[in-house]
Amino acid sequence: MIRKNKEAAAAAVNRFPLLPGQEKILLYVLAAIQFTHILDFMIVMPLGPRLMGIFRISPAQFGLIVSTYTFSAGLFGLVAAWFIDRFDRKRALLCLYAGFGLGTLACALAPDYHFLVAARFLAGGFGGVATATILAMIGDAIPPQRRGEAMGTLFSSFSLASIAGVPVGLFLANHLGWHAPFYLLAGLSAAITVMAALTLPSMREHLRRGKQKPWEEMRFILSRANHWRAFALTVVMTMAGFLIIPYLSPSLVANVGLSNEQLPLIYLFGGAATFFSMRWIGRLSDRLGLLRIFIAVSIIAMFPILIISRLPPTPLWAALIVTTCFMVFTSGRFIPGMAMVTNSVQAQYRGGFMSLNSAIQQFASGLASLLAGAIIVSGTGGRLEHYGTVGLIGAGCVAASILLARKLKAV
Repeated sequence: MIRKNKEAAAAAVNRFPLLPGQEKILLYVLAAIQFTHILDFMIVMPLGPRLMGIFRISPAQFGLIVSTYTFSAGLFGLVAAWFIDRFDRKRALLCLYAGFGLGTLACALAPDYHFLVAARFLAGGFGGVATATILAMIGDAIPPQRRGEAMGTLFSSFSLASIAGVPVGLFLANHLGWHAPFYLLAGLSAAITVMAALTLPSMREHLRRGKQKPWEEMRFILSRANHWRAFALTVVMTMAGFLIIPYLSPSLVANVGLSNEQLPLIYLFGGAATFFSMRWIGRLSDRLGLLRIFIAVSIIAMFPILIISRLPPTPLWAALIVTTCFMVFTSGRFIPGMAMVTNSVQAQYRGGFMSLNSAIQQFASGLASLLAGAIIVSGTGGRLEHYGTVGLIGAGCVAASILLARKLKAV
């Protein structure tokens, strides 16, 4: 019995070889990479009213700017799923992140609407697969009992993007033009690439478990019912938020009556709240169970989704309360949710699985953006009509995610 316990401990050490200090460095660097990717996606949405005016485009055309980013990530993810597990995680991430930086620089240089859409396609493709690789690295390096907190640290990059990134980006856009935030992001990406190359450990443990042909790996991934439940959970979990998020800033201006200058406050307050709530939800997930916390946070998230999509002209303080609750609970679902998805696949298939899952997630977010764009129309005085219908669909997706999460199994 003692011998078996020693063998199990040795196996755990070999599987999760990083020391606590190394784990922290890994998580902080991965969070920095995720910060730029999230900010690159987020910064477009509060720029929506400005871009629609500059390029003279409709809400549906603006939705294409958003959805192109996500559909591209989906396409790139489908391709990467076939071979990403055959490379050192660090080397794969550095190559993907460099491609993301070039795509972001192309956004900064975009002279017109069509060039911007093409540049978003490039940035989204590389950035989406980089995120999948980050999640695979966390699954490889962090033991299951600490993955909730690790996901909380990673997703705190959303908070930092909201607290600092979006307000700074909007300040630059207001004073230097809409290109300026993308120049800033391109410079940050270059600096973080150098930092990642110097600090991230090589991660090749998944390569030592035996190589299969790509089609055999894909057949295994696609032949497991539990994997399909994980994919379905990702779809509804993503759609619930991305039906609302792309049109949040335009609706706050057109429907609620806020000004473009007030929009940074929405992201500042929401980001500050989620900076603490992300880590708190992560710790609770490890302590009380991923499923229990996921269900609790999801139920609460339905209320701000329904309220924010029907918000009438409202004072700034009331709008801040609603939008902050929306950000805290809508984003909070992803911490236990993505930890459960990561736990549903064996380590040697995790890179391909997460790339495929990322592709499905991006397709789901793009589909949600297009669906919302097809439902929402510009009414009298520029008001966005039928946003409440979109909110009802989003709440339905949250309910469906609860049912799927209850059936998902860890391996």
